[in-house]
Amino acid sequence: MTEAREPAGPHARRAPGTPCWVSLMAHGLTATEEFYGELFGWEFEPGPQQLGPYVRALLDGHEVAGMGQLPPDRRLPIAWTPYLASDDVDQTADTVRECGGTVGVGPLDAAEAGRMAIAADPSGAVFGIWQGSAHLGTTLTGVPGTPAWNELVTFETESVAKFYATVFGYEQEAVVSADFDYVTLHLAGRPVAGLHGVGHALPRDRGPHWQTYFEVADTDATTRQVADLGGRVIRPPHDSPHGRVATVADPEGAEFSVVQNPH
Repeated sequence: MTEAREPAGPHARRAPGTPCWVSLMAHGLTATEEFYGELFGWEFEPGPQQLGPYVRALLDGHEVAGMGQLPPDRRLPIAWTPYLASDDVDQTADTVRECGGTVGVGPLDAAEAGRMAIAADPSGAVFGIWQGSAHLGTTLTGVPGTPAWNELVTFETESVAKFYATVFGYEQEAVVSADFDYVTLHLAGRPVAGLHGVGHALPRDRGPHWQTYFEVADTDATTRQVADLGGRVIRPPHDSPHGRVATVADPEGAEFSVVQNPH
């Protein structure tokens, strides 16, 4: 994992393929706002309502993430979903289908904010596609409470890396190791996301999925706070080459990771 640093001004258009936004669909939107508001210091304002109630999370007035309410009859996994930038969502959605993926929602307009689709790669991992107009994505990175990295947890990286490289034009850098299957995706020489092949260690109840990392000031303290707020700890804090990391879940079960920047 290498933290992505993106020019994050509100008017900086993201290169196609850049993770530009993360969004969570939950059943209890109010309770979910309370959890993340306490955990990350987020405040909330209404966002586009094309798919139902939706809010944008703000940190110091900057948009950092989104949350929506799932319809009561939809039994979808509660999960954080990264959105990858596109200059033409419709064309990107066509390419996803041509490369063996599926498009489950859209493409559709999200008011004046932009145009979106929700897709899945050939292994079933769900991601969003975002063509920004008034809203280009996250406008603050590199501080606690902001998305730091997105990583696909999947069976094996080789075939799925070809899919993402074809759809979004990524360059690939693989870890050369007999027992560690990891590919970093680059745009213009800059790491933007990772693919981690874990084979049979993949949770059967989840399948391949994207995992969002949020930066925090203190991983151990944040992990304790998650438990105090009704969430749970999936993988306790541990040191990694990129900082102290833990994997947790919110009260509805949405998993995410927290990372304490070693610098």
